[in-house]
Amino acid sequence: MRERALVFGTVADAYEEHRLGYPDAVADLVLGYARPTVARALEVGAGTGKATRLFAGRGPAVTACEPDPAMGAVLARTTRGLPVVVVTSTFEGFALEGPPFDLLYAASAWHWTKPATRWDRTAALVRPGGTVALFGSTGTEIADPALEEAVERVRRTVLPDESLWTEGRSATGMWWPGSELEADDRFTDVEQHDLPRRLRRSRAEHLALLGTLSTYLQLPADVRQPLLARIGEELPDEVEVDAAVRLHLARRR
Repeated sequence: MRERALVFGTVADAYEEHRLGYPDAVADLVLGYARPTVARALEVGAGTGKATRLFAGRGPAVTACEPDPAMGAVLARTTRGLPVVVVTSTFEGFALEGPPFDLLYAASAWHWTKPATRWDRTAALVRPGGTVALFGSTGTEIADPALEEAVERVRRTVLPDESLWTEGRSATGMWWPGSELEADDRFTDVEQHDLPRRLRRSRAEHLALLGTLSTYLQLPADVRQPLLARIGEELPDEVEVDAAVRLHLARRR
Protein backbone atom coordinates (compact mmCIF):
# COMPACT_ATOMS: atom_id res chain seq x y z
CA MET A 1 0.00 0.00 0.00
CA ARG A 2 2.85 2.40 0.80
CA GLU A 3 4.39 1.92 -2.65
CA ARG A 4 1.00 2.20 -4.30
CA ALA A 5 0.36 5.48 -2.49
CA LEU A 6 3.43 6.92 -4.22
CA VAL A 7 2.48 6.14 -7.84
CA PHE A 8 0.61 9.41 -8.31
CA GLY A 9 3.78 11.44 -8.76
CA THR A 10 4.35 9.74 -12.11
CA VAL A 11 1.27 11.59 -13.43
CA ALA A 12 1.24 14.64 -11.14
CA ASP A 13 0.35 17.17 -13.85
CA ALA A 14 -2.39 14.93 -15.27
CA TYR A 15 -3.71 14.42 -11.72
CA GLU A 16 -4.04 18.18 -11.27
CA GLU A 17 -5.68 18.58 -14.68
CA HIS A 18 -8.17 15.72 -14.59
CA ARG A 19 -9.05 14.92 -10.97
CA LEU A 20 -12.21 16.59 -9.73
CA GLY A 21 -12.14 19.28 -7.09
CA TYR A 22 -14.56 19.65 -4.18
CA PRO A 23 -17.65 21.84 -3.90
CA ASP A 24 -17.70 24.91 -1.67
CA ALA A 25 -20.33 23.14 0.45
CA VAL A 26 -17.57 20.95 1.92
CA ALA A 27 -15.69 23.93 3.37
CA ASP A 28 -18.99 25.52 4.43
CA LEU A 29 -19.90 22.44 6.49
CA VAL A 30 -16.43 21.93 7.96
CA LEU A 31 -15.82 25.54 8.96
CA GLY A 32 -19.40 25.93 10.18
CA TYR A 33 -18.96 22.86 12.41
CA ALA A 34 -15.59 23.98 13.81
CA ARG A 35 -15.57 26.21 16.83
CA PRO A 36 -14.75 28.87 17.54
CA THR A 37 -12.68 29.34 14.37
CA VAL A 38 -9.97 27.56 12.40
CA ALA A 39 -6.68 29.43 12.36
CA ARG A 40 -4.38 26.46 11.67
CA ALA A 41 -5.19 23.32 9.71
CA LEU A 42 -3.27 20.17 8.80
CA GLU A 43 -4.12 18.42 5.54
CA VAL A 44 -3.17 14.75 5.22
CA GLY A 45 -2.23 13.58 1.72
CA ALA A 46 -2.74 16.94 0.03
CA GLY A 47 -1.96 15.72 -3.50
CA THR A 48 -1.82 18.63 -5.94
CA GLY A 49 -3.93 20.89 -3.74
CA LYS A 50 -7.53 20.32 -4.82
CA ALA A 51 -8.83 20.60 -1.25
CA THR A 52 -5.89 22.70 -0.03
CA ARG A 53 -7.01 25.63 -2.15
CA LEU A 54 -10.59 25.22 -0.94
CA PHE A 55 -9.62 25.71 2.71
CA ALA A 56 -6.64 28.05 2.42
CA GLY A 57 -8.79 30.33 0.28
CA ARG A 58 -11.08 30.76 3.27
CA GLY A 59 -8.34 32.10 5.53
CA PRO A 60 -6.88 29.22 7.60
CA ALA A 61 -3.13 28.68 7.45
CA VAL A 62 -2.76 25.17 6.04
CA THR A 63 0.15 22.81 6.58
CA ALA A 64 -0.21 20.51 3.57
CA CYS A 65 1.41 17.13 4.19
CA GLU A 66 2.16 15.19 0.98
CA PRO A 67 4.54 12.19 0.80
CA ASP A 68 5.28 12.30 -2.95
CA PRO A 69 7.84 14.96 -3.95
CA ALA A 70 6.48 15.23 -7.51
CA MET A 71 2.95 15.79 -6.24
CA GLY A 72 4.33 18.23 -3.68
CA ALA A 73 5.99 20.26 -6.41
CA VAL A 74 2.66 20.72 -8.20
CA LEU A 75 1.01 21.43 -4.84
CA ALA A 76 3.50 24.23 -4.13
CA ARG A 77 2.82 25.71 -7.56
CA THR A 78 -0.98 25.59 -7.34
CA THR A 79 -1.10 27.11 -3.84
CA ARG A 80 1.42 29.92 -4.46
CA GLY A 81 0.17 33.11 -2.82
CA LEU A 82 -2.06 31.26 -0.35
CA PRO A 83 -1.27 30.68 3.36
CA VAL A 84 0.05 27.15 2.70
CA VAL A 85 3.21 25.41 3.88
CA VAL A 86 4.01 22.23 1.93
CA VAL A 87 5.67 19.45 3.94
CA THR A 88 7.02 16.38 2.14
CA SER A 89 6.12 13.63 4.59
CA THR A 90 3.79 10.76 5.27
CA PHE A 91 1.14 11.27 7.93
CA GLU A 92 2.99 8.80 10.14
CA GLY A 93 6.30 10.64 9.75
CA PHE A 94 4.96 14.18 10.14
CA ALA A 95 6.64 16.01 13.04
CA LEU A 96 4.48 18.49 14.91
CA GLU A 97 6.15 21.83 15.52
CA GLY A 98 4.15 24.15 17.73
CA PRO A 99 0.72 23.60 19.27
CA PRO A 100 -1.81 21.05 17.95
CA PHE A 101 -4.01 22.07 15.02
CA ASP A 102 -7.54 23.45 15.09
CA LEU A 103 -8.48 21.24 12.14
CA LEU A 104 -7.14 18.04 10.61
CA TYR A 105 -8.64 17.03 7.29
CA ALA A 106 -8.06 14.61 4.44
CA ALA A 107 -9.59 14.57 0.97
CA SER A 108 -9.76 11.13 -0.68
CA ALA A 109 -6.55 10.21 1.15
CA TRP A 110 -7.45 8.76 4.55
CA HIS A 111 -7.39 5.16 3.27
CA TRP A 112 -3.63 5.54 2.67
CA THR A 113 -2.91 6.10 6.39
CA LYS A 114 -1.88 3.20 8.63
CA PRO A 115 -4.88 1.65 10.45
CA ALA A 116 -2.80 0.75 13.51
CA THR A 117 -1.71 4.32 14.24
CA ARG A 118 -4.03 6.73 12.38
CA TRP A 119 -6.28 7.59 15.32
CA ASP A 120 -3.45 7.92 17.85
CA ARG A 121 -1.74 10.32 15.45
CA THR A 122 -4.98 12.25 14.93
CA ALA A 123 -5.61 12.59 18.65
CA ALA A 124 -2.07 13.90 19.16
CA LEU A 125 -2.23 16.42 16.31
CA VAL A 126 -5.66 17.99 17.00
CA ARG A 127 -6.23 20.28 19.97
CA PRO A 128 -9.02 19.51 22.47
CA GLY A 129 -12.22 20.82 20.91
CA GLY A 130 -10.60 20.80 17.47
CA THR A 131 -12.17 19.30 14.37
CA VAL A 132 -11.47 16.22 12.26
CA ALA A 133 -12.92 16.28 8.72
CA LEU A 134 -12.54 13.31 6.38
CA PHE A 135 -14.16 13.31 2.95
CA GLY A 136 -13.78 11.90 -0.51
CA SER A 137 -15.10 11.63 -4.04
CA THR A 138 -13.50 10.12 -7.15
CA GLY A 139 -16.21 10.85 -9.71
CA THR A 140 -15.47 7.61 -11.55
CA GLU A 141 -18.80 5.81 -11.09
CA ILE A 142 -21.01 6.12 -14.15
CA ALA A 143 -24.59 7.10 -13.30
CA ASP A 144 -26.15 4.73 -15.85
CA PRO A 145 -26.11 1.30 -14.10
CA ALA A 146 -26.04 -0.69 -17.35
CA LEU A 147 -23.11 1.33 -18.71
CA GLU A 148 -21.28 1.10 -15.38
CA GLU A 149 -21.67 -2.68 -15.40
CA ALA A 150 -20.40 -2.88 -18.99
CA VAL A 151 -17.29 -0.93 -18.00
CA GLU A 152 -16.83 -3.08 -14.90
CA ARG A 153 -16.92 -6.27 -17.00
CA VAL A 154 -14.03 -4.94 -19.06
CA ARG A 155 -12.17 -3.72 -16.00
CA ARG A 156 -12.46 -7.07 -14.21
CA THR A 157 -10.71 -8.86 -17.06
CA VAL A 158 -7.51 -7.27 -15.76
CA LEU A 159 -8.18 -5.74 -12.34
CA PRO A 160 -9.76 -7.38 -9.28
CA ASP A 161 -12.90 -6.03 -7.68
CA GLU A 162 -11.68 -3.95 -4.75
CA SER A 163 -12.32 -0.99 -2.51
CA LEU A 164 -9.62 1.01 -0.76
CA TRP A 165 -12.23 2.50 1.55
CA THR A 166 -13.22 0.03 4.24
CA GLU A 167 -16.87 -0.86 3.71
CA GLY A 168 -19.54 -1.50 6.30
CA ARG A 169 -21.90 0.53 8.41
CA SER A 170 -22.09 0.90 12.16
CA ALA A 171 -25.30 0.23 14.07
CA THR A 172 -26.11 3.94 13.80
CA GLY A 173 -25.83 3.87 10.00
CA MET A 174 -22.42 5.54 9.93
CA TRP A 175 -20.07 4.56 7.10
CA TRP A 176 -16.28 4.29 7.43
CA PRO A 177 -14.31 6.23 8.56
CA GLY A 178 -17.06 7.80 10.66
CA SER A 179 -17.76 4.37 12.13
CA GLU A 180 -14.22 4.27 13.57
CA LEU A 181 -14.51 7.81 14.90
CA GLU A 182 -17.74 6.80 16.66
CA ALA A 183 -15.99 3.86 18.30
CA ASP A 184 -13.07 5.93 19.62
CA ASP A 185 -13.88 7.77 22.86
CA ARG A 186 -11.27 10.43 22.11
CA PHE A 187 -13.72 11.87 19.56
CA THR A 188 -17.31 13.01 19.85
CA ASP A 189 -20.15 14.76 17.97
CA VAL A 190 -19.58 12.58 14.89
CA GLU A 191 -21.58 13.62 11.82
CA GLN A 192 -22.00 12.21 8.34
CA HIS A 193 -22.99 14.35 5.38
CA ASP A 194 -23.70 13.09 1.87
CA LEU A 195 -23.47 15.78 -0.78
CA PRO A 196 -25.00 14.62 -4.09
CA ARG A 197 -23.28 15.77 -7.26
CA ARG A 198 -23.57 14.62 -10.86
CA LEU A 199 -21.38 15.86 -13.66
CA ARG A 200 -21.28 15.34 -17.41
CA ARG A 201 -17.86 14.44 -18.77
CA SER A 202 -16.59 13.69 -22.25
CA ARG A 203 -15.26 10.21 -23.01
CA ALA A 204 -11.73 11.62 -23.15
CA GLU A 205 -12.11 13.40 -19.80
CA HIS A 206 -13.41 10.27 -18.12
CA LEU A 207 -10.61 8.09 -19.47
CA ALA A 208 -8.02 10.68 -18.47
CA LEU A 209 -9.38 10.66 -14.92
CA LEU A 210 -9.27 6.86 -14.79
CA GLY A 211 -5.65 7.05 -15.88
CA THR A 212 -4.79 8.92 -12.66
CA LEU A 213 -6.17 6.21 -10.34
CA SER A 214 -3.73 3.96 -8.50
CA THR A 215 -5.64 0.87 -9.64
CA TYR A 216 -4.60 1.65 -13.21
CA LEU A 217 -1.24 3.26 -12.47
CA GLN A 218 0.00 0.10 -10.76
CA LEU A 219 -0.32 -1.73 -14.10
CA PRO A 220 2.49 -1.79 -16.67
CA ALA A 221 1.86 0.70 -19.47
CA ASP A 222 1.47 -2.08 -22.03
CA VAL A 223 -1.41 -3.46 -19.97
CA ARG A 224 -2.92 -0.17 -18.75
CA GLN A 225 -3.25 1.57 -22.11
CA PRO A 226 -5.05 -1.31 -23.90
CA LEU A 227 -7.39 -1.66 -20.91
CA LEU A 228 -8.30 2.03 -21.00
CA ALA A 229 -8.80 1.80 -24.76
CA ARG A 230 -11.21 -1.14 -24.31
CA ILE A 231 -13.12 0.82 -21.66
CA GLY A 232 -13.30 3.74 -24.06
CA GLU A 233 -14.96 1.52 -26.66
CA GLU A 234 -17.85 0.98 -24.22
CA LEU A 235 -18.40 4.69 -23.58
CA PRO A 236 -20.58 7.14 -25.49
CA ASP A 237 -19.21 10.56 -26.43
CA GLU A 238 -20.41 11.95 -23.09
CA VAL A 239 -21.06 10.21 -19.78
CA GLU A 240 -22.80 11.30 -16.59
CA VAL A 241 -20.81 10.43 -13.47
CA ASP A 242 -21.81 10.23 -9.83
CA ALA A 243 -19.40 12.59 -8.08
CA ALA A 244 -21.12 12.65 -4.68
CA VAL A 245 -18.99 13.64 -1.69
CA ARG A 246 -19.28 11.89 1.67
CA LEU A 247 -17.99 13.94 4.61
CA HIS A 248 -17.39 12.83 8.19
CA LEU A 249 -16.90 15.34 10.99
CA ALA A 250 -15.84 14.80 14.58
CA ARG A 251 -14.58 16.82 17.53
CA ARG A 252 -11.54 16.01 19.64
CA ARG A 253 -12.68 15.61 23.26
